[in-house]
Amino acid sequence: MNVKSKIKSVWLFYVEGFKNMTWGKQLWFLIFLKVIVLFLVLRLFFFEPVLSGKDEAEKIEYVGSELINHIDN
Repeated sequence: MNVKSKIKSVWLFYVEGFKNMTWGKQLWFLIFLKVIVLFLVLRLFFFEPVLSGKDEAEKIEYVGSELINHIDN
């Protein structure tokens, strides 16, 4: 059995399994929705874009100093 046929058989296994789900499709939809909302909320409220508005030299200096400070601590 070559690599292509193994990949194809694994792919078909998951496709057929997903087609035969009853509650699984709704659960996967909820999982993807929660992940998207989670990342959007985290991005918007907790991770500010610290490198926006800086030119290339300022970005290099900031990242370098953060790496040095992180290693020292």
